[in-house]
Amino acid sequence: MKLIGNDIEPRPCVATIGSFDGVHQGHLFVIQQVVQQAQERGLASLVATFSNHPLQVLRSDLRPQLLSTEEEKIALLQRTEIDDIALLHFTKELSLLSARIFMQTILKEQLQVQVLLIGYDNHFGHDHKQFPDYVQYGKELGIEVIPCQEHQGGYSSTAIRQALLSGDIATANSLLGYPYTLQGTVVAGFQNGRKLGFPTANLQVNPLKLIPENGAYLVRADEGFGMLNIGTRPTLRNGTQRSIEVHLFDFEGDLYQHTLKIELLHHLRKEREFTSLEALRQQLHEDEETCRKIIHSTYYTL
Repeated sequence: MKLIGNDIEPRPCVATIGSFDGVHQGHLFVIQQVVQQAQERGLASLVATFSNHPLQVLRSDLRPQLLSTEEEKIALLQRTEIDDIALLHFTKELSLLSARIFMQTILKEQLQVQVLLIGYDNHFGHDHKQFPDYVQYGKELGIEVIPCQEHQGGYSSTAIRQALLSGDIATANSLLGYPYTLQGTVVAGFQNGRKLGFPTANLQVNPLKLIPENGAYLVRADEGFGMLNIGTRPTLRNGTQRSIEVHLFDFEGDLYQHTLKIELLHHLRKEREFTSLEALRQQLHEDEETCRKIIHSTYYTL
C-alpha cells in the first residue's frame, strides 16, 4: 500500500473506496461528501483506490479500457480537497478477502478508517455483501458506515467510455468535468504527414488507456492547439495498426522522444478513405480551417 498525502502515516479518517477511473463528476460528488463529513468530525479525509484495475486480476482475458492511468488518477485526485490517497495494489489474494476481513485488516487496522462512506452501487469483498452487511460489520469493528447521496446527473465511467468510443467528445468531457486526455511518448512514425504538409507527432500511449473512435479531433497541448488523427490511415495503405498522430499548429521544434499530453476538445469527422493523396491533403486543410474557427470563437476573445 502506498499512502499519498499530508502525512506519511495513516491517521483517523473519513474514507471512501473505489476504482475512481477517470475521477469524473460523479466521483467528485462522493469526494465532496467525504471532505464535508471529515471537516464536521475533525478527521482527515481519505480516498482508498487501486493502482491497477481489479478487472486486470479478476479477468485475465479482458483488457480494461482505462479513462485514467495510475499517474493520471493520482494527479486528478490531488486536485480535489481530499487529504490523503491510499493506493492499494489489487491482487488475487486481496480479491479473496471477505468484506468483513477487508474492513478489519485494510480499512480499520491499516488505514484507521473511523467513518466509511459507500456509494449506492459500490461493493467490495469476494462474498458480495450489501450495504446492511457493511453497517453491521462496521458496528462490530468500530467503523461508522454511512451511505453516499446518489447524484442525479447520470455520471458513470461506463457512460463516458461509451461516449468516447462513439466519438462524442462533448458528452465525455461534460461527464468528466475536464477534457479527456491522451498522454505518451512521441515515437518514430511513417513521416507521411510531413509529405502532405502536415508534420505530425506519433504518440505512443499506455496500452490500457481507452482510445476514442477513429477520426479527426481538435486538440490542445502545452505547445498549443492542433488536430489529432486516430486510425489506420486507409488512404496511405499503412496496414491495420491504429496510430495516434497530432499536428500542432504554428509549432516548430523536435518532439521526438518527448512526452506529450493532448486534450481532446472537439470531434471533427470520422476516419475515411480518400480517392487520392491530393483529396486527403485538401481535407486536412479544411480540417485546419474548421479547427481555427472553433479556436477563435471558443477559446479566444477577439
